[in-house]
Amino acid sequence: MEHGYDSMNTSLSAVIITYNAEGQLDACLTSLNLADEIIVLDSGSSDATQKIAERHGAQFHHQEWLGYGAQKQAGVELASHDWVLCIDADEWLSKDLSASIRTALEAPAQQAYSFSRCNRFMGRWLRHGEGYPDISLRLFNRRHARWSDDPIHEKVIADCPVEKLEGDLMHESETSLEAYLEKQNRYTSLQAQQMYEQGRKAASGKLVFNPLFRFTRFYLFRLGFLDGLPGLIHISIGCFNTFMKYAKLMALHQAGNKSA
Repeated sequence: MEHGYDSMNTSLSAVIITYNAEGQLDACLTSLNLADEIIVLDSGSSDATQKIAERHGAQFHHQEWLGYGAQKQAGVELASHDWVLCIDADEWLSKDLSASIRTALEAPAQQAYSFSRCNRFMGRWLRHGEGYPDISLRLFNRRHARWSDDPIHEKVIADCPVEKLEGDLMHESETSLEAYLEKQNRYTSLQAQQMYEQGRKAASGKLVFNPLFRFTRFYLFRLGFLDGLPGLIHISIGCFNTFMKYAKLMALHQAGNKSA
């Protein structure tokens, strides 16, 4: 993971991948006033994404879609500084998190940092269940960490200890329930395809027991019911996603067997 830059330089590059993000990008970029540079890597937006990015002084680059992990890593590689902060266009830094990042970079105790992500769903900031704390590793020295190559559910892989910062990354998780469901449908298809390519199987029991386990864990034990109706709908969709992921995996295996 070495890049050959001065590891004592704590100048910060913020990295964002975008696609038709005009409705969300302004709040994201406004919260990044702590960054020394902002890199926006776009995969072909047809709206005002580029204009908004350039208005905020961001460097705007184009890259055909590579999958979530590879696309985010491509953005990291464009940064001028080793320290990078990766957030999505529908996320923004709370004041507390921004202050924590500034303090951490004054004299870094670690080379990678995580923090809580707070998701807004159906007009409510979720504070329990799956919606919170949703710990995410997003601030790191790229000499010690990088994005995985996963096309979906990508993650940062670090070769060093990870310290958690105070403050929340705020996530506008849905513009509408319909758009959210469409996104979840795409995600479960990508997950199923990835599992199929890895040779994983889907036993019938997983269709029933994995969604039930997910509901019990997050809605009951992690108090998702305290988030009211939005919390119930959020975990219900999550459980359905688990069901559909395995159902789509079964369908892929059936189609493969027929064509064999």
